[in-house]
Amino acid sequence: PPETRAAARAPPRSGPAPVTDVDKLCVCDLLVAQCDVNCCCDPDCSAEDFSLFTTCSVPIVTGDSHLCSQKAAIYSLDVEANPPERIFKLIDQVNPSVFCIHTTNYKQALFLSSPEMPTSENFDQLLKQFGSASFSAEPDSWSMNTDAQNPSDENETYRYKYGVPIQTADAFLRLPSPVVSSWCSDANPAGFLVNQATKCIRSVSVEKCGNIQAVSMLFYINSSILAFVLQVNITVQSIVVQSLNGMRTLLNGSDVLRLPMILDELCVNIVLGVSYHITYTDAGEIIEAAAAFVLGAINKETLSIQQSFEISFTQVNTKPVPLSGNPGYVVGLPVRAGFRPQGYPFPIDIFFAALVLNTNKYSQLTILQSTSNQDCLAAQGARTPILFGYNMISGCKLRITAAMKCQPLTQTLLDLLKGQSFPEYVASFGNSQAQDVLDWVPITHLHISEQRIYNTFQSLCQIPVSLEMEVKWTKYGSLVNPQARIVNVTATITTTTLKQLPSGRERTIPITSSVVFTDISSPAEPGYKAWPTINAKLPFDFFFPFV
Repeated sequence: PPETRAAARAPPRSGPAPVTDVDKLCVCDLLVAQCDVNCCCDPDCSAEDFSLFTTCSVPIVTGDSHLCSQKAAIYSLDVEANPPERIFKLIDQVNPSVFCIHTTNYKQALFLSSPEMPTSENFDQLLKQFGSASFSAEPDSWSMNTDAQNPSDENETYRYKYGVPIQTADAFLRLPSPVVSSWCSDANPAGFLVNQATKCIRSVSVEKCGNIQAVSMLFYINSSILAFVLQVNITVQSIVVQSLNGMRTLLNGSDVLRLPMILDELCVNIVLGVSYHITYTDAGEIIEAAAAFVLGAINKETLSIQQSFEISFTQVNTKPVPLSGNPGYVVGLPVRAGFRPQGYPFPIDIFFAALVLNTNKYSQLTILQSTSNQDCLAAQGARTPILFGYNMISGCKLRITAAMKCQPLTQTLLDLLKGQSFPEYVASFGNSQAQDVLDWVPITHLHISEQRIYNTFQSLCQIPVSLEMEVKWTKYGSLVNPQARIVNVTATITTTTLKQLPSGRERTIPITSSVVFTDISSPAEPGYKAWPTINAKLPFDFFFPFV
């Protein structure tokens, strides 16, 4: 029919255009047809309402922060005017980041397409498309003319960014992991700068061990990584052989490729674990790749083995520092600390370069470690790391004699409580980098003296008897997944007055050290309407561009 042909010739309907007029956006407009207090972009507010405002709760409104250039609405108050007035400006804002979106030409992201519902007819097709560990979410219409790319563009592809799968000559660097069940899936790609550690189960048998690729060393090193200019081969860093009873032996030579083979009804050289270590530059170029293997053996009764895989990254000319979270601290991991080297703030790039302390090679905040005999002089140098979220207390007993001098005793107790090199700064996040100066919180030192009155003719001595540390932290970021952030650290030394003992007399005093973690996150106030209620209706594009 003619109407059918006309409908076929009609262009396909596109989704609604997203709201990009920042002068019409207002994230603090929560009340319907009412003026929100201090919400300078609320269209329901009049000039009389603005005159009663004390500040603008949202001073700037922008659209997509990933765009290279966009409009920004600036709101402020002219408090010198009588009555005070709201000031509105619309400016062009430039994104200083080198990783920004120049134009949004991906039309499929401008509207939400209904996903295909699984049925008995299309179930096998959907399972084949989305059932693996990774799949392409790009539509068929999203294509590029790869033949027209310049050679320089191809090289730029392998300057990696965070999270991008590491490409190899045949596919990508594999890091097997469990997907739905505990069985290994080899379709999991290793992401750049994403430290991972996985464990999964692999089905094996002695008769077929030579034909199972995933238990051979060659499966993990036979392909080179695509780098900026050249291809980087994966070298074997070390080989550890594990016996059937679990004993491990490090082999002297790691340049020999050991393939699975049957020997005396055993299949030896089975890969039980692989640890990749990638070295990269600050430009995102991979320059070196190494793999450490754990090989084992199986007998005829073995039907499956557990394999472990790990990957870590180290920037060239730097030393790896263990992290305590990403980004926020994880409860039970050490609090990271360091001190400021001489010459700071010039140059800045060596800030916290001397993070490794004499008694603390992992750059951690430590506390006095209690010993079984409780002798303070025997406990000198014994330290234990402070674990985030764990309140701790330790101590010892000091036996004082009349022959002890005040000044050496005071210094000994200070070294006992604070350690040889007490840090000056604490990392606010678990993954704070040394070069990010603003991510480090200075430690505040306080001194408290216990005043005691003695005969003025007696010789008195002030000695430290306790170190109390308080770590204040707050929940940072999204309410769905808040991250722990340290905002303040206070170290308080308490001293007491000790009078000179008569000759031949002794006295025992307790020395204590403690740490307390305090959550200072602000709870939601009763009646505060900054968050929508459970029955609030969200805009249609609230989760754009995510489903």
